[in-house]
Amino acid sequence: MKLSIGDKAPEFKGIDENGNKIELSDYKGKKLILYFYPKDNTPGCTNEACDLRDNYDMWIARGYDVIGVSPDSPESHQKFIAKHNLPFRLISDTDKEIIKLYGAWGLKKLYGREYEGLLRTTFVIDKNMVITNIFSKVKTKDHTNQILKSIK
Repeated sequence: MKLSIGDKAPEFKGIDENGNKIELSDYKGKKLILYFYPKDNTPGCTNEACDLRDNYDMWIARGYDVIGVSPDSPESHQKFIAKHNLPFRLISDTDKEIIKLYGAWGLKKLYGREYEGLLRTTFVIDKNMVITNIFSKVKTKDHTNQILKSIK
């Protein structure tokens, strides 16, 4: 599915790092940064998570919450959160349903080889569950500033 700015964010149901149910509708009336990343504890994914972590209080003060989504298990997410002191929830999408629903799965190229994988993507969602920004070229070490520049 190809989502665009102005589209209603697709409803999803998943589980977080503790096995608790999490749904998009839980965040109705709040703004949300929903980011999709390939793998816990890899350099780019760690940089992105830590950048969002370091600015989490600012995001909360601006009325946003942050949720990460990857195909990793809840146990992997627990270790990732503990190791990097992440204050936000991570969705375990091992069957890739949410990832595919948001169009964050597709063809990738590495060293001339093509394969299917997770496309690092961030969606900024407003209080009415409408997508206001989409980032497909994420600056992992400076993602917060990348998002801030677009929402001012």
